[in-house]
Amino acid sequence: MSHRQILEALTGLLLGMFVAILSSTIVSNALPTILTDLEGGESAYTWVVTSTLLATTATTPIWGKLADLTSKKLLVQIAIVIYVAGSAVAGLSQNIGELIAARTFQGIGVGGLTALTQVIMAAMIAPRERGRYSGYLGAVFAVATVSGPLIGGVIVDTSWLGWRWCFYVGVPIAAIALVVLQRTLKLPVIRRKVKIDYLGATLITAAVSLLLIWVSLGGNQFDWLSWPTAVMVPGALVLGLLFVFAETRASEPIIPLALFRNRTVALATVASLFVGVALFGATVFLSQYFQIARGESPTVSGLLTLPMIGGLFLSSTISGRIITTTGRWKRFLVAGAFLTTAGFALMGTARAETPYWRLALFMALIGVGLGMTMQNLVLAVQNTVKTSELGTSSSTVAFFRSLGGAVGVSALGAVLGHRVSDYLASGLAAIGVKAGSGGGDALPDLDTLPAPVRTVVMDAYGHGAGDVFLVAAPFALLAFVAVLFIREVALRTTTGDTPAATPASPSVSASAVGGPDAAAEPIDRAVDTGSARVAIDGVAVQPADEEADRQPVPAAVLTAPETEAVPADAVPAGAAPRRTRHHPGRHEAGRHEATRRGARRKAEHDRS
Repeated sequence: MSHRQILEALTGLLLGMFVAILSSTIVSNALPTILTDLEGGESAYTWVVTSTLLATTATTPIWGKLADLTSKKLLVQIAIVIYVAGSAVAGLSQNIGELIAARTFQGIGVGGLTALTQVIMAAMIAPRERGRYSGYLGAVFAVATVSGPLIGGVIVDTSWLGWRWCFYVGVPIAAIALVVLQRTLKLPVIRRKVKIDYLGATLITAAVSLLLIWVSLGGNQFDWLSWPTAVMVPGALVLGLLFVFAETRASEPIIPLALFRNRTVALATVASLFVGVALFGATVFLSQYFQIARGESPTVSGLLTLPMIGGLFLSSTISGRIITTTGRWKRFLVAGAFLTTAGFALMGTARAETPYWRLALFMALIGVGLGMTMQNLVLAVQNTVKTSELGTSSSTVAFFRSLGGAVGVSALGAVLGHRVSDYLASGLAAIGVKAGSGGGDALPDLDTLPAPVRTVVMDAYGHGAGDVFLVAAPFALLAFVAVLFIREVALRTTTGDTPAATPASPSVSASAVGGPDAAAEPIDRAVDTGSARVAIDGVAVQPADEEADRQPVPAAVLTAPETEAVPADAVPAGAAPRRTRHHPGRHEAGRHEATRRGARRKAEHDRS
């Protein structure tokens, strides 16, 4: 595909990816208002986010596997339709249960968009060129991340709109993406028998769901050391082992275990898991920090995250272009993971009264690090697997990142709840107020609190949020350790399975048709009609005599030898090598022989 064609198709993909990210970020600043309206508490806050991540996580590998078996274009369109339906139902929710259910359905579509965007990009663009286009994806991620809280804040602060429009606003954008993809996305139609691993899909969904329910409800609905824990943790472990066993027996496994024999895939998967924990688990609570610990409005809270988003935007774009130019990518993974770790560790010092300029610097470090890490982990994996495994491998990385995010949101949400409760209890006791009158599961409304209690609540949430960031830092450090051991492999310049074109065999070498430089030339220019021996169908033919050698040879008898591949330097960057094959049948060979006899008779006639 040409650069223009890629950009046209990429527009639809990026619009779809934009609404997928928007669905998560737009509610971050609006959630306190939504939960107040629907009478939800801190656990509901976590579940509104976790439900989407759960559905996204469980379905991502299924979407990826289907992408290897059937039409990628049809799949991404189905994902958009599911997203639109889920968004509409979420906007109509009348209670917190309906909202969580709608967000779960919405997450199925988000899982498809998340997995398929990377897969389709890999199908269209060679790894060496993909760095530049991955920069566009990183830019969209940054814009959606920063605009989501801003849009959500403006919607909530606008009385005639209301929080329900946080879910409606993505519907027209998704519709535009659907139309654009229908008109511009042109991919080869895969005709493989679709075999869905239903058992594997069921087991992995059940295992992930049970794990996330445990980390979400533990410490709130039941104690960590209680009979529900004794049932859920072993149950999730058993289901996970059954999934692994089922994958070894399935003809088309959801996650082929053989992928993990690839060192790059294994380490990138581990790194993605821990990046997901740090990214989703910590940044989702930024809005709570700014709104409750610092008393800012939803709109201002969105603006205050600009340093992180700006860092992500710049680093993903710039690193993508440099990778396209140099073909080197590991340095960005290592630097990105290190900066992410440092940023979270520094954010661990955040308190309600921390100067904003310091927070801005720490958030910028996190953004720069994430921008160099997330997309390049996928790029590294796609560069080392076969074309037939692009969907599965890409979705596997995305699956573990989403899994880490879902676990991170739930686990770190529990950490925040416990730390805030502890700080509230001690703070309220210090001013002579019983904890029961100021604590609880519901999010506090600062405007209704007396000044002394308000100060205690703000300090508690500020300190609790800092603890969450500090807990996220070791997970980012584990990602850093994983990327250190990833072996750098030169980026391919084609979308095929081999990094370079296959050299032609000696019998059909370029020298037979005019030298090595002739391989990239048109056939009629590549053949030297004045040479003593003319290559016809790859066979050297001796003219009848010296005089006949000087006679012009009819163009019809000059046929290019079979050429298996064009040298890589003759192929435009990002394009698949153009193959030219000529397999003459018996009738065609007979015509050539008759032509040769005619040429000899003509030469003898001219000599006589």
